[in-house]
Amino acid sequence: MKVSEIKVSYTNKNQENIKIENSNQLYDLALSIWNNKTIELQEEVKVLYLNRNNTVLGYYSLAKGGISACLVDIRIILSVALKANASAIVVIHNHPSSNPNPSKSDWNLTERIQNACKLLDLVFVDHLVITKESYFSFADKGFFL
Repeated sequence: MKVSEIKVSYTNKNQENIKIENSNQLYDLALSIWNNKTIELQEEVKVLYLNRNNTVLGYYSLAKGGISACLVDIRIILSVALKANASAIVVIHNHPSSNPNPSKSDWNLTERIQNACKLLDLVFVDHLVITKESYFSFADKGFFL
């Protein structure tokens, strides 16, 4: 019998120690990792991974979708967090419509991610919905209290 070996690797090449302190800072960071030419073209989801001090370890481009939807696999969000030895996450996605208000499915997804994070002792810091001009922060609206 032969069993395959599972190998996991992660390299932190972060040059700066960026500590997350508020949603304005998250929004600025999100815009810096987004392609400005496609932010209004199709929905994308990226996840920031943080250490215990809310210092950014890095980000993962999770998914690209269509004009109004994107498939989010929560298992991948969590598996990358475990591989990166992260203590916290921030989920960020764009609305190509330029309306940052979350949809009902955005609220449902946020709740599902929050419940999954609790199982693994991960802190779900925020979920930002971004556009070129503005953003919506679930944390600012008290969702994570």
